[in-house]
Amino acid sequence: MINRALTSLERSWRVIATAFAFMCFGLGGLVLGICFFPALNFFVRENDNRTRLARFAVHLNFKLFILLMRQLGILRFEIEGVEKLSRPSLLILANHPTLIDVVHLVSLIPNADCVVKAGLAKNIFTRGPVRATNYICNDSGVGLIEDCIASLKNGSSLVIFPEGTRTPVNGEMKLQRGAANIAVRGQCNITPVSISCAPLSLTKGLAWWKVPAKPMKFIIKVHNDIEISPFIEQASGESALAARYLTNYLHLYFLEKRRTHAGT
Repeated sequence: MINRALTSLERSWRVIATAFAFMCFGLGGLVLGICFFPALNFFVRENDNRTRLARFAVHLNFKLFILLMRQLGILRFEIEGVEKLSRPSLLILANHPTLIDVVHLVSLIPNADCVVKAGLAKNIFTRGPVRATNYICNDSGVGLIEDCIASLKNGSSLVIFPEGTRTPVNGEMKLQRGAANIAVRGQCNITPVSISCAPLSLTKGLAWWKVPAKPMKFIIKVHNDIEISPFIEQASGESALAARYLTNYLHLYFLEKRRTHAGT
């Protein structure tokens, strides 16, 4: 009876702590948008330098957010292979189990670019950072792939979730071909990152306040690069076919990594 009461009390605390953490996250984005980025625009005239500094500010903000969640007892995390993310112009593809996956990844990469939902550019809490960092919005249509390739060629590391949205609770994973098209057309090797979270929370179809019985534990592994030339050769240079082959491979790849995570 006492253990059950303590567990219930701890879970209630983590609901409050999660609400507080996300409130801080929203206020952080608002403060950056109102105070820091306008000052950055005034003092830094060169576009590339201004964008790089804006991304570094978001990187620090996300790092503080993750550390805050850890200090509040909401989550724990382990990271393997983070040194592989220190290289420039990486095409980073990851699976997407939770709401804060992009926060984890950007907290590890000082000059990260991302493909984000267009609605974030209009949200009062996120529009400042999205615009200042020149993150790529997913409503740019046929120009999306070209924008992503240009970002990579400009030295940014681009974070993409090939699923396009969070993996549902049932674990069914469906990859879109956009990420593979970027890799094939831009001739960019892929730096894959596998993310697991147990117990699962902050996922699609599960309200944020439905916290698990114990803190989430994230395991983030940065794996060796995937060469894309074999897929292009297999498709005899036909980009669309190579992207299909690569997407099928990535689907099996991330499923296998998920099974490996589950066994650890």
